[in-house]
Amino acid sequence: MSLPPSPGFRTPAEGRTIAVVGDVYRFLATGDDTNGKYALIDAIVPPGGGPPPHVHSREEEGFYILEGEITFQIAGKRVVATAGMFANMLVGTPHSFKNESSRPARMLISVAPAGLEKMFFEFGVPVAPGATTAPPPTKAEIDKLLEIAPRYGVEILLPKH
Repeated sequence: MSLPPSPGFRTPAEGRTIAVVGDVYRFLATGDDTNGKYALIDAIVPPGGGPPPHVHSREEEGFYILEGEITFQIAGKRVVATAGMFANMLVGTPHSFKNESSRPARMLISVAPAGLEKMFFEFGVPVAPGATTAPPPTKAEIDKLLEIAPRYGVEILLPKH
């Protein structure tokens, strides 16, 4: 019989922190902490930040807006979410989010089951604990994301030319 993980606590300066295509993600819980049940991310999204449209085939994603506002595109609908709002993306739902405002936004992102965090760790860029800004995404970072996303069950929906 294996023992469950010990309770985990993260101070504001703790938790692996990486830049993910220009956003700052601090991992409050990973699959290693939760027996694979979920991951929880504290995300800072700068003006103009956010991922391209995509679809998850394995996990649901939940977004709770803590500060600022995030504009979601969900299955072709545009929704502006402000502090206190929550959005849940079911498996298979095409979506994206972007900070269309002039100031940073902050949100909690839940992923269930866990596993997607490993994709972020594979292509993201480490930043100092406590960082609130990230370097802009490089072509190499974006190319790596496009290359590895399918291995994690994520389809990036690039514009058709």
